[in-house]
Amino acid sequence: MNQKKNVTFNDIAKYTNFSKTTISRYFNNPDSLTLENQEIIAKALVDLDYKENKVARILASGKTEFVGIIIPNLFLHYYSEVLNQILSTYETFGYKFLVFVGNGQEETERRYIDELLAYKIEGLIILSHTIPSRELSELGIPIVTIEREDRYVSSVNTDNYMGGCQAAGLLARHDCEVIIHINYVNTSDYKYIPGYGRVQGFLDFCKEHQLEHELILRDMGNTYDSLRLHLSEILDYIIEKYAGQRKGLFISNDTQANVVLNLLIRKYGCLPDDFFLIGFDNSSISEEAVIPISTIGQQIDKLAYGAVELLVEQMNERKKRSPQPLKNPVHRVVPPILFRRETTEK
Repeated sequence: MNQKKNVTFNDIAKYTNFSKTTISRYFNNPDSLTLENQEIIAKALVDLDYKENKVARILASGKTEFVGIIIPNLFLHYYSEVLNQILSTYETFGYKFLVFVGNGQEETERRYIDELLAYKIEGLIILSHTIPSRELSELGIPIVTIEREDRYVSSVNTDNYMGGCQAAGLLARHDCEVIIHINYVNTSDYKYIPGYGRVQGFLDFCKEHQLEHELILRDMGNTYDSLRLHLSEILDYIIEKYAGQRKGLFISNDTQANVVLNLLIRKYGCLPDDFFLIGFDNSSISEEAVIPISTIGQQIDKLAYGAVELLVEQMNERKKRSPQPLKNPVHRVVPPILFRRETTEK
């Protein structure tokens, strides 16, 4: 069987009576052509059964249709959920993704960024916390972050403050005598990251309603063993200090909430009646846990889609003949949703 001949720009030019330059403009800068000429060329591509040579187009235009992603880890279920949702946007936006996992190593992440820039990525989505946004803003490409410090770059985040209020409010409605928020600190700029809103919302709600409360902040690492060790120590402290009281625990993410739940079940054989538990994320682990965990849902699908959409808007702007880059970063906020499950519904 003879191999089918590839259709070239020269073939399309002959078929349409346009120059090869005009055909090239159709692929690389279609706005420079009239709508009528675009339609003529589009019809020719169908008639000739043209199959695009992606490599040739990249070499000709310098546009790779690649977007870089740097994610902190895949240990926390939240990050794997976000990554899955970002990757699923390919069918909508047509961009491919190059993914690196940073694991909190600042110099490693800088090498990853250099590698991504060498691949001529058109934009970058960053969830890791290690590199300051000011430094990121100087890379010269569109950047969107999710749930990290974002003073100098565009971002899409959850309304974490509202989520902190919702979590404290749910525990208060169950007449908890003390409400405790357990969160982790993994950056010196902790108060500048959107997630700190969970802490502030929790504190403001408790103070406004004069509720007994405690905030426990600790760097717990990025492994299961480290997380289990720290949470076990925290749980022992809570059990001793608040013995006999109805305790409401608001945990900063669902992965940690599941570890706390497992520790309680191993210790008591069940979730004790004096413990009420709520997490944050609505990642899959919250619903799949041995006892489904109440949680503040981040609408992860909307966060991921919104981040890609915002990035594509910026990348498309740069492709125009007279681009108008953003004068200031754009920050979009997604409201959280409260999911009541068995760890609070007793």
